Amino acid sequence: MNKETMTRTSKWIKRNARPLEAARWHALMEGGLKSEVIHYIRAFQNEDGGFGHGIEPDFWLPKSSPMATWAAGQYLFELDVASKERVVLDMLSYLLETYDEETGMWPSVLPEHNDHPHAPWWHWKEDAQQNWMFNPGAELAGFLIHWSYEDSEGAKTGWSSVEKAVAHLMAIDLMDFHEVNCFQRLMNVLFRHKDKVADYTPFTFEEVNAKTVLLAERCIDKDPQSWGNSYKPLPLDLIHSPKHILAEKHPRLLKENLDFYLETMNEEGVWDLTWDWGDDSEAFAVSKRQWQGILAVDRYQKLKAFGRLPV
Repeated sequence: MNKETMTRTSKWIKRNARPLEAARWHALMEGGLKSEVIHYIRAFQNEDGGFGHGIEPDFWLPKSSPMATWAAGQYLFELDVASKERVVLDMLSYLLETYDEETGMWPSVLPEHNDHPHAPWWHWKEDAQQNWMFNPGAELAGFLIHWSYEDSEGAKTGWSSVEKAVAHLMAIDLMDFHEVNCFQRLMNVLFRHKDKVADYTPFTFEEVNAKTVLLAERCIDKDPQSWGNSYKPLPLDLIHSPKHILAEKHPRLLKENLDFYLETMNEEGVWDLTWDWGDDSEAFAVSKRQWQGILAVDRYQKLKAFGRLPV
């Protein structure tokens, strides 16, 4: 891989990806302004503060949903956007309005998903929440704690969700990797509030974090020969930083995963998807192109974090 490869990717993103991904690339890889990214994130935000309009390209529901709001929140967290920004304040208001106090969750899919183009796994049915559980609720709770003042309604709601989420986490032995990632990102937030975890749950921060790491490790596909042939979590899908405890435990797998990223990049400097909607719809063709932009930004961020960018 050389600088020409990175230039090729940059040009592809600016020609073919959404303006949001082009702005993210510019901010994260080229020193651009995060205000430009916020501008495009707000294009997906509704008057109620939530997000929709296909910001998560596998479902095109225009109205707000917690899952689409989670996708937007990840971008805002990635940029370390300040809590005083209107885009954040409006998002938190939406999360407070849609929180389910009984379950500690937010609905992951809505009946209205079915009325718009969507991948099969986003199809709503009566018992859908049993499949999703705290994906994305654990991370949404983290957003509330991260961006809210201590003892505010937002912080209290976040900790209320954490109490139920941790009970769920500690009681099971296997977890879908998307849900595990939501817990991992929650733990990144709670690292700054270590002492409070034992105040709201029967466990210490260290105990909850250890269980999260254990479930993450159990998810990882450790057979490089199978990578790219199915929708399974690669090591870098769950190990986001060289400081992650699993990065120290599995250095060989990480190197092979980084090699795999570089070897499977196509001639245009981006990656093909390992999933589809099971049809040849025009909607999926659009979704695929949008996901290629997202993957390019995300994977270059991993290459940068692990020191594998061209020099």
